[in-house]
Amino acid sequence: MWVLVLFPCTWFVIPPLLLCYSFARSARLRAHRLFPVNAHRRFDDPQVWRVQKARAWTAAAMSVLLLLVYGKPEDFGEAQQQYMLRLAATPPLLLVSAPVVIALLFRVASPQTRAEMRARVRAAGRTALWYVGAVTTVPLCLVGITLADRGSTAAQDPWYSTVLTPALALPMVWLLFFLGFATGPAIRSGFNAAEVHAALPALLTGVLVWEFAALSLAAGGTPPGPPLVQLLALLGGPASVTAVAWWEIGRLRERYGIRLRG
Repeated sequence: MWVLVLFPCTWFVIPPLLLCYSFARSARLRAHRLFPVNAHRRFDDPQVWRVQKARAWTAAAMSVLLLLVYGKPEDFGEAQQQYMLRLAATPPLLLVSAPVVIALLFRVASPQTRAEMRARVRAAGRTALWYVGAVTTVPLCLVGITLADRGSTAAQDPWYSTVLTPALALPMVWLLFFLGFATGPAIRSGFNAAEVHAALPALLTGVLVWEFAALSLAAGGTPPGPPLVQLLALLGGPASVTAVAWWEIGRLRERYGIRLRG
């Protein structure tokens, strides 16, 4: 408060910053309560993380090498567009794919495992609904603000917009902070899929990588290079991710007794 007294010119800066900080702190606490940062690590296996990291760096290096050897100038821009497309498509694809994979896993699981999974599925579903609700409410708030502004202009009543705009803008700002803090942990954990079954993150990864391959093929076509290189680039990445995912599931079975069936 002493800053406001000593520097009156900051009155229009400090209060909004303090409000944004309180919103960010509140949204971060709520996001990490719903989607813990380490929720995807139900069993901490350093060997799995090392293999996953090595595969990711190898894939990134091969992608850059492919662009440098066979790519055209426009291919670099297209690669950036596909990367942004994947970032935008990951949450909806995960929300659609997770129920299907959970249903298939539920079908092959033993009766005892099904009973344990039911309560966990409900808990994971509630957290996913929080995320879906936030994503849905943000554009609704934007529409409400736009309509309030137009209504104020048409009615020549500035108080109409003055009251409604903050009432919609403040929740929208909080929700944007919430989505910013929740999206990363939610994607890594498959919307808390690991709490339902320890093998679900690996299964979801194996499914999503093929969906991304189909999406990239539909949006940008085949990678640059000769036909054989195109085929290897198109299938090699998803195949390697799938192989690592099944290897991880095998380690869960051998080290922790986690099984898909029975």
